Order: sequence, then structure tokens, then C-alpha cells
Amino acid sequence: MSDGALKVSGMNAVLASVMGHWFAENGRELPWRTPETTAWGVLVSEVMSQQTPVARVAPIWTEWMGRWPTPADFADAPAADVLRAWGRLGYPRRALRLHECAKAVVERHGGVIPDDVDALLALPGIGTYTARAVAVFAYRQRHPVVDTNVRRVVARWAHAKPDAGHATTTADLRDAEALLPSEPEEAARLSVALMELGALVCTARSPRCGDCPIARDCGFLASGESLPEGPSRKPQRYHGTTRYVRGQIMALLREAEHPVARVAIDGVWHETARREEALSGLISDGLVDALPGDRFALPS
Repeated sequence: MSDGALKVSGMNAVLASVMGHWFAENGRELPWRTPETTAWGVLVSEVMSQQTPVARVAPIWTEWMGRWPTPADFADAPAADVLRAWGRLGYPRRALRLHECAKAVVERHGGVIPDDVDALLALPGIGTYTARAVAVFAYRQRHPVVDTNVRRVVARWAHAKPDAGHATTTADLRDAEALLPSEPEEAARLSVALMELGALVCTARSPRCGDCPIARDCGFLASGESLPEGPSRKPQRYHGTTRYVRGQIMALLREAEHPVARVAIDGVWHETARREEALSGLISDGLVDALPGDRFALPS
């Protein structure tokens, strides 16, 4: 365990209390945070929110849960309906993996999302973060839940660093776990509060330290150092990339009632090589079916 984690290990009860009160007053009212949200609803929210702002996720999540309130309902849905419902959330492969996950939940767990982290990790498309998020936010268990926001808060508060690395490590999990109180419900509440603090207050470039409930003990604030100027990573160009063209093709197919001819695909982007690379990738990923007559459609 790192020195920073050792420093805070005796403060977790106080930290949990302070952060719990702050979250009760300042946490966003997201639709999946209501008491009646099922573990399936939590899982869907976590998958949808990967690399996607929650403001875009919320209305689609609400429609999704109204249409497919259980894993069994979703498992029976045609893949084309799944991709149309996913809309423009981005990275549509996530939708198909969630579809596979729902089928596995029905086959292995009788349609009930398991509450065991190892069982969750064994499901298609479920990684370290998502498995722990479901166990904590749906089943109120004590596990470290570490995303970019949590890593940033811990790096600044416990280690006096301006930011964390780009990927979650075992050290990040150890540090987060050291902060958790022993009682599972309190630990779950602290986990979501730390995440919210990073999203709303301890942000990457413009932290509002005056509004932070734990600023008094923040190592980075006490250091007096300033954040580096400019973004920590150079923004990536999106328009015209293969991912952009893939999105244009998917949008065309989602809106089409019938298979689309090659000439329509050709119209979404002028560069043949980029367009063919995007189309070929979509077919390989199972997101598009190539049909006889040089036509294309969402998978049936």
C-alpha cells in the first residue's frame, strides 16, 4: 500500500461522514439513482456512461428501461432494435456486448444480475470497473470503484499530485479501498460521493476548491502548486476519422427501414479508403450485415 493510502486509512469514518452529507445535498438527481432502480438498471447505466456524458445517457436510459425493464426482456430483442435504441451514444459495440451479457444472465443466473464480483466479471463485456460498480451501487457492497474522477480526487487529496495516470492500476484500487469505512452501506455511499466530487468539483482543469468539503485535508491544495496549463492530453480530431465515418454509416442504417444499397453508403463520406475501412470494421464487429446484391443492414 502506498504512503498516501496509509496516511488516510485512519480517517475513513470521518471522510465518509463528510462526503455523505455533501453528496446528499449536492449529488445530481440521475434517473438510475432512485431507490427503485434494479441491478439491471444500474448495469445499463454504467455501460451507457462509458466515455459518454450522463446528460446524453439519461433520456436514452429512461426509454431503454421502459422498453426492456429486465435482462430477459432485453435478451429477446432483435439486434437491429438494440442498435436503433442505442442511437448516437457512440461506440455501438457496447450495445451488442450488453445484449450478449443479458443473454448470459438469463442462461447462467435465471435472469437475475449476480451480486458477486467474480460472477459479474465472468459476464460478456463486464470489466473491473463495471463489475464493482454494480456490486456497490446496486447491492451496496464494500469494494473500491475507481474511474477517472475517483483517481483524480485520490491523487490530489491523498498524494498531492495534480492528476492521476490515464489508466486504473492495482495501486489505484488499493488506495480507494483504504479510504472505505468497514460498513458496506457507508462504503457504498462514499464511493458514489467521491465519484461525484470528481465530476462536479475536483474537475480536471478548473477545480472549485472553495466548494470542496474535504479541501482542508487536500495534499495538493496544501502544496500551493498550480495545475499545469492546457489539457493533460491533446484533444483528438474526430471529424473525418474512421470512427466518425463508422458513426455516419450506423446513423444511415438506423434510420433506414430496408437494406441500404452500396451507393447510399458511398454518399456518407467522400474518401473511398476511409469509407471502406469503416464499413469493413463494422461488418467485422458484427454491427452491420452484408447482404446479397451489395446491400447492407443492421444485424437481424
